[in-house]
Amino acid sequence: MSPGTVLLTLAGDDSPGAVADVLTAVAPYDEDVLDLGQVVVRGRLSVSLLLTCRSSADVLYDAVAGAARAHGLDVTLTADVEDAPVPQVGRASVVVIGAPLRAAALAAITAAIVAQGARIERVRRLVRTPLTGLELQVSGAEVPILRRALAMEASAHSVDVAVAPGGLDRRGRRLLVMDVDSTLIQDEVIELLARHAGVEAQVAAVTERAMRGELDFAESLHERVATLAGLPESVLADVRRAVRLTPGAATLVRTVKRLGFTVAVVSGGFIEIVGPLAAELGIDHAHANTLEIRDGHLTGRVTGQVVDRAEKARALRRFAHAAELPLSRTVAVGDGANDLDMLAIAGLGIAFNAKPVVRAEAHASVSVPYLDAVLYLLGISRDEIDAAEANIAQSLDSPHA
Repeated sequence: MSPGTVLLTLAGDDSPGAVADVLTAVAPYDEDVLDLGQVVVRGRLSVSLLLTCRSSADVLYDAVAGAARAHGLDVTLTADVEDAPVPQVGRASVVVIGAPLRAAALAAITAAIVAQGARIERVRRLVRTPLTGLELQVSGAEVPILRRALAMEASAHSVDVAVAPGGLDRRGRRLLVMDVDSTLIQDEVIELLARHAGVEAQVAAVTERAMRGELDFAESLHERVATLAGLPESVLADVRRAVRLTPGAATLVRTVKRLGFTVAVVSGGFIEIVGPLAAELGIDHAHANTLEIRDGHLTGRVTGQVVDRAEKARALRRFAHAAELPLSRTVAVGDGANDLDMLAIAGLGIAFNAKPVVRAEAHASVSVPYLDAVLYLLGISRDEIDAAEANIAQSLDSPHA
């Protein structure tokens, strides 16, 4: 006859060594550990320990209770708990981010998951400040259907939600492709150039209409670049110095590069600005429009293929092919209508502080001003990011570095 099971639950103030002492107390009874879960929230410890029960449940309880009391923990025992296998089909990761994350929002998200016939297996915190981010590991989900259902709740409760395949699909090397203007950087480069030409307001109005999808991008690009005719080539260096990275951009690139990602930028801006910026950040590929320059001055024209929304998607495909990665292993980030095609074909398309039309079409969105929040949507926690950054800083400070 197979042995029964007991579930022992311990709760109280966090106490170092508590789990080790409990397991040591159980060890003489030669029971098997079937499952073990532990979480600490604000200094409060909760432990669930599922064991076989070949001996007496009362004996096991007494052994555990003695060790637990030494750490100030309360213990409950439930007998004959089924060790149900976790379904391996329909594995998904659901990341919820709020600033703040209110109980009503999380209640709506979790209820929607259950309503789709899925089951929440585990929850862990990814970030606690200045945002709150949780990752819910889900089974029995159909990712596209769950993604649509949760997008409605995210919009209703003003939180960001990302649904991605779980299991092994959550791990391993990927391709990250980002837009540049108003995504990797805080600025619109053509507006910085327009400032030098004294036509900033005129160009900004056209840019805004293009990003909302009200104008054909190629047409709007030619219209805006024409206003730059006659600018000396030297202004490009001034603009490069004026560009401001989005907070968290460098951290995002450093972190995914440590994980073996290939990183690319595709921009409706200009390679004269984007190229040096990408090189400075260690980005692998950069693709953008090329300004025509003659006799040291801008002609008001671009040369070669215009990098519009279709070309951005083609670039993502080229980069994925070069990296020998399927599209399912790609992540795209952008803010404007010009990014919609690449967001659609990527395995995970993320709208970053985007226009409403882009948020509505993207797989997920980030509505906080930190680009490294993208890492949370990939299941990477703030503690993991900070530890990696600290290790780099320590190695740079080392006299042997």
